[in-house]
Amino acid sequence: MSRIEAPRDEDTATTGNLLDRLLGGLPADAVLADPDVTASYAHDMASFCPAGTPAVVVLPRTVEEVQHVMRVATELRVPVVPQGARTGLSGGANAHDGWIVLSLTKMDRVLEINPVDRIAVVEPGVVNATLSRAVEEHGLAYPPDPSSWEMCTIGGNIGTASGGLCCVKYGVTAEYVLGLDVVLADGRLLRTGRRTAKGVAGYDLTRLFVGSEGSLGIVVRAVLALRPKPPAQLVLAAEFASAGAACDAVCRIMEGGHVPSLLELMDRTTVKAVNDLARMGLPETTEALLLAAFDTPDAAGDLAAVGALCEASGAAQVVPADDAAESELLLQARRLSLTALEAVKGTTMIDDVCVPRSRLGDLLDGVERIAGKHRLSIGVCAHAGDGNTHPTVCFDAADPDESRRARASFDEIMALGLELGGTITGEHGVGVLKKEWLARELGPVGLEMQRAVKQTFDPLGILNPGKLF
Repeated sequence: MSRIEAPRDEDTATTGNLLDRLLGGLPADAVLADPDVTASYAHDMASFCPAGTPAVVVLPRTVEEVQHVMRVATELRVPVVPQGARTGLSGGANAHDGWIVLSLTKMDRVLEINPVDRIAVVEPGVVNATLSRAVEEHGLAYPPDPSSWEMCTIGGNIGTASGGLCCVKYGVTAEYVLGLDVVLADGRLLRTGRRTAKGVAGYDLTRLFVGSEGSLGIVVRAVLALRPKPPAQLVLAAEFASAGAACDAVCRIMEGGHVPSLLELMDRTTVKAVNDLARMGLPETTEALLLAAFDTPDAAGDLAAVGALCEASGAAQVVPADDAAESELLLQARRLSLTALEAVKGTTMIDDVCVPRSRLGDLLDGVERIAGKHRLSIGVCAHAGDGNTHPTVCFDAADPDESRRARASFDEIMALGLELGGTITGEHGVGVLKKEWLARELGPVGLEMQRAVKQTFDPLGILNPGKLF
């Protein structure tokens, strides 16, 4: 018997029995079994990754209901895939036939905001933007802001250790998760971490769960660190005749000791896609558009200094925004990048390669060569300030040859990232899309240790099996 194989007898092998057992501890409206409904929960935004129709979708509202689901799943040996808003890009939330989908979107309460301790306590289904607006009323900020922040949930952010536009100054999700309540595979409740500013008692299990993609336990509550609300940021846009020149400007900015609140890059393909989608009026004559922002007391002065560095790197034009409204318009263009690139051919395969800043230009040059080799449109948008790039392969999924070339180009970009001293994922996670590459990055000893951790927390292998490794 495999670790997730259910005993084959009349009591446990039927979907009917699974539904009956789940309904023993859940309200009827929290259990969805209509195939037409459950099919809509089959996959995240990586729709081209393998997925099946789950046996049932459950939408718990309490910790106790999550515990009940996991106890039933353990007893019947039924795999469980946790889901948030399904905005992930690596297939990490994809279901398979016969699985339980555990959707946490109904657990959406902000339980506490404490301005003195500068923490928020939230359930996993809270939308990122909702939390940000709630803490803003207290003069505070929750900095992590993935591009999908208006839709993505905190639980999903924790599961993938997501980043966002502000990482260059404020860091990623992992740096804001102080403590977690986690339902383990057998239904027990584990509390990790702390509410205090400091704490080093025992192993850091909190960090272990951040980025684990639901493979070690179900996050049902999180204690998050907050920061004082910064001043409104001002944004500068700089046009470059080559991606290499834009990357040189990034290096000059960081070497000069500047601390922008964001430093983003969009290549020519991405700029054109955003204009085609939203008529933003971005300059399509540019080969690379660099956006820099500061939320400092003297944002205008900081932008002027960075603008001079951009000109020294060969910027054709440097345009600082006049006010917060114009700044937000530029940021909206950047946030639309992935949606706009998807509209180019209907399907995108999004790389998430992070390299040292000093090798950013080499990566972009390599992506351009790979795109030409495979006769594909590959747009690049990047959190340039921390070296995290999103080369996005645009292709027609109905064309087998183009799909083959898309996959080949994706793999070549992954290999290039590792060759440049980078990592296969900076913020999107591994899921099913990159699992074969994880072993290459970790090496045999690293992979063995990771599998040992998985075995400890999930001995039956029922938590999101087939993801990561």
